[in-house]
Amino acid sequence: MGKLIVQKYGGSSVANVERIKNVAQRISSYHKKGNSLVVVVSAMGDTTDELIELAHKINPEPSEREHDMLVSTGEQISVALLAMALHAIDCEAISFTGMQVGIITDANHTKARILKINTERIKKALKEGKIVIVAGFQGVTVDQDITTLGRGGSDLTAVALATALKADECEIYTDVDGIYTTDPRIEPRARKIKMITFEEMLEMASLGAQVMQARSIEVAMKYNVPLHVRSSFNNSPGTMIVKEAPRMEEALITGITLNKNEAKITVCDVPDKPGIAAQIFKELAEAGINVDMIVQNVSRTRKTDISFTVASTNLTKALKVSKKIAESIQAGEVIEDQDIARVAIVGVGMKSYPGVAAKMFECLAKHKINIEMISTSDISISCIIKKKYAEEAVRALHAAFGLG
Repeated sequence: MGKLIVQKYGGSSVANVERIKNVAQRISSYHKKGNSLVVVVSAMGDTTDELIELAHKINPEPSEREHDMLVSTGEQISVALLAMALHAIDCEAISFTGMQVGIITDANHTKARILKINTERIKKALKEGKIVIVAGFQGVTVDQDITTLGRGGSDLTAVALATALKADECEIYTDVDGIYTTDPRIEPRARKIKMITFEEMLEMASLGAQVMQARSIEVAMKYNVPLHVRSSFNNSPGTMIVKEAPRMEEALITGITLNKNEAKITVCDVPDKPGIAAQIFKELAEAGINVDMIVQNVSRTRKTDISFTVASTNLTKALKVSKKIAESIQAGEVIEDQDIARVAIVGVGMKSYPGVAAKMFECLAKHKINIEMISTSDISISCIIKKKYAEEAVRALHAAFGLG
């Protein structure tokens, strides 16, 4: 009796004709062993980025509905091509858009949330012995508007389908052969992690590790769907993301992440009275802007500065809203800083060991890297530093915590 396996192939895995044919061969080998397969595919290579660039050339602030209409086309191309590649090697396959397989989302364009999945159509095709190819990253509202699930949304499509179909396995194929202690392009001595917990992976993903979308890890964690992250270019085992990972007692830190796509906004001379911070962040939230780190200086003059970070993509919108708020609360000027990066250390081992923060700060000080903002969670410590020191900081911390 074969298994029901959900596989997801990222953009680099289907970037060109040759790679699509390779993916088809891999899928076929699974199918020949009697497994049922649901395959989620991203857009080819950099298609999504190219479409976004095109949109911005037409209109610097495109409507979010039309943005989704445009960028969702990338996945439609790759699912059709992959189905054709499977037909060429005598495999019965059928491609579907998110809409056709009933991925119903809310109407929050560009970062929609999945509400439910109607799996009937997939189940029917599987029963007929077909390989089901599904366009990742997209869904549809109850009013039949196309939506997208945010950057890296194909991961979420795969995990959500694995949950809805009660799949036996969920494999995430990418261009790296697993999760590393840090980005191997920055630190060649980075080591592949064999097993990592959902909690650590979620933290690493939300702090900038590019391998998995944070929201997909949230869903996997909630429904306990173990994930196998591996390379589509070889057959070596990758990294298992699971509920609990056996670990050596002394492993304090699991990984180090870097995110250069952040910007800092400072609202100067904010009146120091109750309710002002609430007003600022309520209005930003209502504009759909996710605020990350927040630092408020101590007030000595009945006025204070409030700094916060946002994703670079939200900077224009966040600045607009912040300037409007500053005016209404009679604050001073609003300053932006795009020359920042966030470096973070992540590890469940931190919970039981004091002194991890001190070690991180000492390491950065030794390399004369100034820390502008700090935030911590149970299992991570993040520092905002100048962008030019980003890579150096990653390498220094990787060595300091003995991750190589």
